[in-house]
Amino acid sequence: MSQEGTPQAVDPATLGKDELIKEFADLHPASCADILANRDEPLIRDVLLELNQDLASEIFGHFHEEMQLELSELFTARQLTTLVTHMSNDERVDFFQALPEDRQEALFRRLAQSEREDIIRLGAYEEGTAGAAMTSEYVTLPIHLSAVEAINKLRREAPEKETIYESYVVDEQRKLIGVVSLKDLILSPMNMPISKIMQTDVAFAYSYEDQEDAAKTLAKYDLLALPIVNDQDALVGIITHDDVLDILNEEYTEDVEKLMAITNSAGGQYLEISSFEHFTRRVWWVVGLAAMGLISGYVIESYQDILASFIILAVYMPMMAATGGNTGSQSTTVVIRALGLQQIGLGDAAKVLWKEFSIAVLLSATLIALTFIKVQFFSQNAMLPTGHSLNQIAWVISAALGMQVITSTLAGAVLPLLAFRFKFDPAVVAAPALTTVVDISGLLIYFTIAHAWLF
Repeated sequence: MSQEGTPQAVDPATLGKDELIKEFADLHPASCADILANRDEPLIRDVLLELNQDLASEIFGHFHEEMQLELSELFTARQLTTLVTHMSNDERVDFFQALPEDRQEALFRRLAQSEREDIIRLGAYEEGTAGAAMTSEYVTLPIHLSAVEAINKLRREAPEKETIYESYVVDEQRKLIGVVSLKDLILSPMNMPISKIMQTDVAFAYSYEDQEDAAKTLAKYDLLALPIVNDQDALVGIITHDDVLDILNEEYTEDVEKLMAITNSAGGQYLEISSFEHFTRRVWWVVGLAAMGLISGYVIESYQDILASFIILAVYMPMMAATGGNTGSQSTTVVIRALGLQQIGLGDAAKVLWKEFSIAVLLSATLIALTFIKVQFFSQNAMLPTGHSLNQIAWVISAALGMQVITSTLAGAVLPLLAFRFKFDPAVVAAPALTTVVDISGLLIYFTIAHAWLF
């Protein structure tokens, strides 16, 4: 029971426009966006128009793409131009490229020259590259400055930059020659040249590199931002740590969808994507794998005489398939992860296969023993043809399962390595595709061993 006078928590979903504006004064833009996300779009528009322009643009930048496009329809051309002008460079380009072509042209004409040039420059990079993910809001310092001159320059430019904690020292051709942190500038003697303060061993990425590789470089060196250079080694932008989180989330989503055989992935919010688009992403693999599943049926039909004589074998077919799929998926997952983190390469293929084989042998031995006991215990009353014992059947099932574990584990390791070798995404061969392959091979192993031992 609450005591009289105790302040009650206010549900933001019940606040009106004026209360929201007051509430947002003390909140992070991301929190503001979360509060507004489930409110009516006209109210969201009214709130954004009343807020400080920089804050409104930051909040707008935290909305997902579909919501940004829907909201943009509610603003006048002048209001939208103001909102877009105050967005960060990289978010502005992403939003601009998501607009229909006719609206792009209308907005582009109203933007200032500097914003136009920025959109053209950043929008020229291929989607998925480091150049497409970078921002141009960074600070460069000429090498002839002293520490105090560099600090004064930072003070002047800070309001317009995304980060000032690290500044990049460039020559007259904008070639990257060093990096200096704000901490080092402050702690150094005021008259010391930045050439004596900067670090010359600078981690960087090329603009044409895959954005995931650039993100891994930033994480590897524990940087706040990663400089991006063109093929002439001139500095053209930076990728900040918050951009890296977005990149890794995007890549993770893509990999998960590939693991589940969902094609043509374009990300997006689940509820915002139409049922038909979800259908088109999934149908091709499902149909293809269903067709491959016919091979499993053919294998079973080819050995129907064994099944007719030994009904007990059919009881343990699901266990064979599940165990093969599980062990193969485990192997595939760890190999794909190791490839993705660059812990292994093609030169390590023999080591990988030997390690997985060693693991498979241990798993196989364990499961053979457990399966033998399971068959003996659960199938005591099974009907068997004359001349055959339960002990014999238990050995057939156990041996087949042990062989299935070894082949599935090796297949789970080989398939990603082969895909990597031929420049395909290793994630594509995982989960459903692997399971189908393992099902077919498992049935062949199962019935081949049964036929050899029982007939």
